[in-house]
Amino acid sequence: MTPTLVQHRPHAMSATPDPAASASSAASAPSAQACARARDWAEIQERMLVPLYEAVYERLEVGPGTRLLGLDCGSGLALVLAAARGAQVTGVDADPERLALARERMASDTAPDAVFAQGDAAAAAQPAGGLYNLVTAFSPIGCAAGDAEGLGAELAAAVAHSERGGAVVLTGWGPPERCATSGVLRVAGKLTERLRTGGGWRAALRDDLEDVAAQAGLKPDGSGRVSCPFGYADMESAVRGLLSTGLYAAAIEASDESQVEKEITEALHPHRRSDGTVWMPNVFRYLIARTP
Repeated sequence: MTPTLVQHRPHAMSATPDPAASASSAASAPSAQACARARDWAEIQERMLVPLYEAVYERLEVGPGTRLLGLDCGSGLALVLAAARGAQVTGVDADPERLALARERMASDTAPDAVFAQGDAAAAAQPAGGLYNLVTAFSPIGCAAGDAEGLGAELAAAVAHSERGGAVVLTGWGPPERCATSGVLRVAGKLTERLRTGGGWRAALRDDLEDVAAQAGLKPDGSGRVSCPFGYADMESAVRGLLSTGLYAAAIEASDESQVEKEITEALHPHRRSDGTVWMPNVFRYLIARTP
């Protein structure tokens, strides 16, 4: 399944600034920006990983008997797809804005009975009908140093809610030579010393997922690779989509948003096609492991 080229929806702008509201607007700016980022994630970026979600669900035969716990579920698209197959779904995420969008999406989509909790796996309630038999961690690791830190503890909490022998799915970026977006992600490391000395972009390693599984006491039970091209209707949509991933947050703090946007735009130019669309082929990897 190939993701559809997507374009952001322009935000409404006031023609005449209201000086009396300036202080209030400034105070609410961080929250407004967080909401905008979450909306960009839901409308532009999240769907890029649909081929990965579908490949995993097909392989594991996700259906009416599946009780799924989605870690870092974002705005819930992966859970919508699982619910459409008949799965009982629960999602947890630390981002309240993305979680609000997930609740909104599910309420009007295929799973109005879906359950969501803010936080990590420890916040998830036990599903009706038994323990979870599938846990997914669809936020890919392997593009930033330390991006798997904390995942072990979250997996341990998820396993405590899971039945013995249940499936746990870990996902990661493929090798940089197979991921055109890798070059664009390197931008963050160029903009801040903090990222260059620990926490910046790094190439995905062959055993990233196996290492995380081993640390969590999980037994590998198969893996696969999936093509997930990132396609955008125009350059502005591409920049907004990439910023919504959160991978540039530290770079923005170290410099400023306009500089980060400029650097991302320059890095995207080789991927801009003659019709103005932006296209970057990528390969992602998944590992299926089993709970003890």
